[in-house]
Order: sequence, then structure tokens, then C-alpha cells
Amino acid sequence: MSRLVRRIPEGDDRERLVCLDCNFVVYENPKVVVGSIVAEGDRVLLCRRAIEPRAGFWTIPAGYMEMGETIAEGAQREAWEEARARIAIDGVLAIYSIAHLGQVLVIFRAGWAKPGYEAGPESLEARQFAWNDIPWEDIAFPSVRWALHAWYESREHSLPAVALYPSEDERGILPLPVGPKK
Repeated sequence: MSRLVRRIPEGDDRERLVCLDCNFVVYENPKVVVGSIVAEGDRVLLCRRAIEPRAGFWTIPAGYMEMGETIAEGAQREAWEEARARIAIDGVLAIYSIAHLGQVLVIFRAGWAKPGYEAGPESLEARQFAWNDIPWEDIAFPSVRWALHAWYESREHSLPAVALYPSEDERGILPLPVGPKK
């Protein structure tokens, strides 16, 4: 079993986890959270969380990206997991970097690809709210509040184009290989 200690590796400028036996450096990097403000007219979809942290509070469909998916695919998966919603991504609404949590949030603006929603396994309930009816005192995280306000201020405008990756280069959109290398 490896013995890990926190120290500054040679040639680095910050503490990292380093194996005392082989000097392997374990890099701890931020996690990517993806989610969507799913709106129809002036109503937005919110989910009441069934899981910690902040169980019982309202959030947008969002969560950690999985390996092998694009950010848009991750946001669509999260909408399905939390609200059994099939969504159509309109564009990137906001990007938030929350350094103290080690998170980068990519929030999309979205609509319905297919009508209908219901609470998924991670939600107690899912509902659409008009802006004035959003339960602001029961919003789970500050980033949800930020994203809702970004949506409200941009809801009547086109989102700027965001360069993600060249469409002719599939390395950005192909899933990662599964299984042993051949």
C-alpha cells in the first residue's frame, strides 16, 4: 500500500499528495458540475433534492460530469436523472468557478426536447415555477440563485456563440474507449 504525504514536490509551487515510496504525485483538481435552467415561457423547472447536501431544498437539474460525456450530454443526463426531463440545449448560460469547493459549474439554458417531467430518483418533486413564485428562501445553493438570475436577465435574448471544439475534429465528442487497450 502506498504511503502518501502532503508536501511540495521538486519543481512545483504548492503542496500535493506525494507517494513516499515512488514519488508519484496525486493531483487533486476541480470537478466539473453541469446543469441547466430549463424554461418554458416565464416558467423554470426546479427539483426538490432528495439527497444530501441540502436535501429538501430546491435546485436546478445539475450534478457532476461523468467520464466519457460532453458537458451538454452531462447536463442532459442530469435533467433526466433528477426530473425525468428530455431537454434541448440552447447554449451556455453561465460558467462559475467556486475555488473553495474545487468546482467549475457550466450552466446551460435549455428548453424541452420532449414535453413532460416528473421527480427522478434524486428528487422529492419536480415543478415549474413562474419567476415571482420561485421559493427563494428554499434554494439549495448560491450558484442556483446566480444561474436563475442569469437566465432571467438573458431570457429574451440570444446567447452568444461559444467555441467548444471544431466540428471536424471528433476527439472532443467521441466517448472514451471502454475496456483494455488492444
